[in-house]
Amino acid sequence: MIHGLMESGRLAVESLRSNTMRSLLTTLGIVIGISTVIAIISVIQGLNRAFAAQISGMGSDVIYVQKWNWTSNDWTQLRKWKDIGFKELHAIQRSSHLVDKVAPMFVTMRKVKNGRRYIDEATVYGFGVGGPEIRGAVPMAGRALTPVDFDGSREVVLIGWDIAEKLFPHESPVGKPLTVGGKRLQIVGVLEKKGNAFGESLDATVIMPIGTFMKHFGRRRMMTITVVPKANADPDETIDELRGILRRVRKVPFGQPDTFGINRIDALQELYRTLTGGLYAGGGGGIMNIMLVSVTERTKEIGIRKALGARPRAILLQFLLEAIVLSCLGGVLGTWLGFGIAALVDAVSPVPASVQPWSIGIGLGFSATVGLVFGVLPARRAAAKNPIDCLRYE
Repeated sequence: MIHGLMESGRLAVESLRSNTMRSLLTTLGIVIGISTVIAIISVIQGLNRAFAAQISGMGSDVIYVQKWNWTSNDWTQLRKWKDIGFKELHAIQRSSHLVDKVAPMFVTMRKVKNGRRYIDEATVYGFGVGGPEIRGAVPMAGRALTPVDFDGSREVVLIGWDIAEKLFPHESPVGKPLTVGGKRLQIVGVLEKKGNAFGESLDATVIMPIGTFMKHFGRRRMMTITVVPKANADPDETIDELRGILRRVRKVPFGQPDTFGINRIDALQELYRTLTGGLYAGGGGGIMNIMLVSVTERTKEIGIRKALGARPRAILLQFLLEAIVLSCLGGVLGTWLGFGIAALVDAVSPVPASVQPWSIGIGLGFSATVGLVFGVLPARRAAAKNPIDCLRYE
């Protein structure tokens, strides 16, 4: 047994040496495949963290009534739908029995200034009463917007951490004026820091009462209605109730599809998991294909050895050892190359990448598994063939 193993090992080493170019190309293929897998894993992990940070302030229980459906691909049809507006908002406020909180939201991108300092594009929100709390906009300095601010459409704003840091680097911004889209307003609070997602800051934000927003930036824009169900209400039942109210107020005929979107964070998360799952699935294809091609090319070689008296077991053992050597070598090199690619992507692009130590095991384990499975099984089929058939193979 030991002698046979040593002999197979010797033949495996000699085969790799005598076919240097093929061995290098196979190893290179494994390196490329593994590095791709590691880079994809790292990017996906970074995207997962960024995605979680981006939606953390949106609330997992929040329902969004909008013109758009997040999971729909029929954008041509969606463009024909009427915008969501105050008619729908008032209908929900009057008729819903399962809703705890409901608030309208407008959004636009505007330049914000303090003297000579400015940010070209800040995200400016206009909320109804309760809207900032629904979206998790909590002040860390100053105060929150009050019902008086909303009722009187007062010229006051909450600002994100980035705006406070960049435009007021040496002083507290609370109580100071801020120019938003050419309009001068007073800062009453600074929001808690949320960080970045997908290369964009979540802290370059301005929040104001919706009346103030409409006065300065107009009301002819898409509204989003944010809804929080009651504590004892089932989210799906709440959505069904909202759907009935909206279909009635928008006069959607029976049997016709909705002309509005009712969106939840879990639907967005499911869509995101589907997209990143496709990246995971596509990562290992290169390794598998190259190993299969390598085995197929060696069918004739296996036939010659069998014709000279080699047993199928010896052929499989030799091929197994070759696969182990090439897979481990390619796995090690590919893993470190993948880390390098992930670090480069994180450094020079807006796409986040998070290198995880456990992905070393995934890379090496993946290379070993694929190398063995796609090295042994095709060789086993080839070893079982008639030597004459193998010799005829081209």
